Amino acid sequence: MCSISCVKNFGISRSISTARMSSSSAKKLIKIDVCADTVCPWCFVGKKNLEKAIASSNDRYDFEIKWHPYMLDPNAPKEGIGKDKYYLNRFGTRSIQMESRMTEIFKGLGMDYDTTGLTGNTLDSHRLIYFAGTQGFDKQHKLVEELSSGYFTQGKFIGDKEFLVESAKKVGVEGAAEFLEDPNNGLKEVKEDLKRYSGQVTGVPHYTINGKHQLSGGQPPETFLRAFQTAASG
Repeated sequence: MCSISCVKNFGISRSISTARMSSSSAKKLIKIDVCADTVCPWCFVGKKNLEKAIASSNDRYDFEIKWHPYMLDPNAPKEGIGKDKYYLNRFGTRSIQMESRMTEIFKGLGMDYDTTGLTGNTLDSHRLIYFAGTQGFDKQHKLVEELSSGYFTQGKFIGDKEFLVESAKKVGVEGAAEFLEDPNNGLKEVKEDLKRYSGQVTGVPHYTINGKHQLSGGQPPETFLRAFQTAASG
């Protein structure tokens, strides 16, 4: 789990929709609120494991996933800073061990952990994720995938407007460029969400299932499955 001190899958996207309630009334609806930061590697790991759990249980449940912002470093520079330099400044020599560990974890998930490129302030990415959610939680979920994949496996800069807009277009989010052009768009909503959700947690990723069952960290699929069962029976 990333604390404040640390820093498409076709089958899944079909199951993440409230619209399926009416077409599959026999299924239980599992609502998942995810609190995460777009530069937190454990958040991406947790997302992948959550999706595995969903894929193996979407014959029993319908899912609605909503993403909420968390900022590990609200003071990170908007213009960006080299990842290696940033991590070394923040964590010292521990950053080498952290990188090695994440490389192995990503490898186990079939991904390359790319530490090249820049890191920086994540506010614009959270504004965009909020905006995607106004067009549907399925688009929001897909956007988180695009942003995470680009940042963690392709060396993309999370503060690059071109990358943000390109990611939005890939998942069908309309009007992203115009939305991001005004820095005030979505700012109030993100700040309110940060206060409501981030103020209640000490680290990310953090999951609230059906409003009351809570999990933290990059949990394995089995843990999510148990949580689904508990939520469905509660």
